[in-house]
Amino acid sequence: MKEMGYALYMAQLGDKSPSVKPLKGFGGASVLEVVEDYDGDTYRAVYTVKFARRVYVLHAFQKKSKHGIKTPQHDIDLIKSRLKHAEEDYKALQRRK
Repeated sequence: MKEMGYALYMAQLGDKSPSVKPLKGFGGASVLEVVEDYDGDTYRAVYTVKFARRVYVLHAFQKKSKHGIKTPQHDIDLIKSRLKHAEEDYKALQRRK
């Protein structure tokens, strides 16, 4: 999974890999997705750079749907939940400073 690792590394440096795109349904470019094919399967990693100097990986999964490229709703719900937890974590970190 070289592309995913590289994309996350670039995000940590404050840059964006050319293979990364905004995840639809989250408004803007604060929730990003990198897609990689490996051994006949497709994998996705979703992360956010919404918070200063922080990269939160929200979800990584194998795309199993055989019908189109749409991200399954249960994965979207999980990403939304984890984004909310990331926001809470970031706010708690800011309060400690």
